[in-house]
Amino acid sequence: MKKDFYISTNKDLLNIDLIYQFLSKQSYWAQERSRVTIEKSIQHSLCFGVYNLDDKQVGFARVVSDYAVFAWLMDVFIIEEQRGKQLGQQLLKAIMDHPDLQGLKRWGLATKDAHGLYEKFGFQSLSKPETMMERI
Repeated sequence: MKKDFYISTNKDLLNIDLIYQFLSKQSYWAQERSRVTIEKSIQHSLCFGVYNLDDKQVGFARVVSDYAVFAWLMDVFIIEEQRGKQLGQQLLKAIMDHPDLQGLKRWGLATKDAHGLYEKFGFQSLSKPETMMERI
């Protein structure tokens, strides 16, 4: 981790206002997601916050998992003014190295524009898309 930043899974440190603002107003995937929904999703996920040394949150991600077989990576972001410092890579490394997420058979995620980042951590397009289904 860059020496000017740290990553924590302590939910008490999360800046819910920042997360809500980014997800509901700036992200392409969670536009108009309500604050209640965001708070509920945080409550039921393993969350990762990225912070500067002044404890100001600059990034976020969450994982939904059964901790045995499957995990879904969601809501990954670094605020715009902190991009370009490899914080996204450090966040992904912290997630993939987390002790509770070891030995899983399958990880999933959806992205429109960050394929290169996720490929560095072993993610790839679906090998058998014909076996995957979704309900929206």
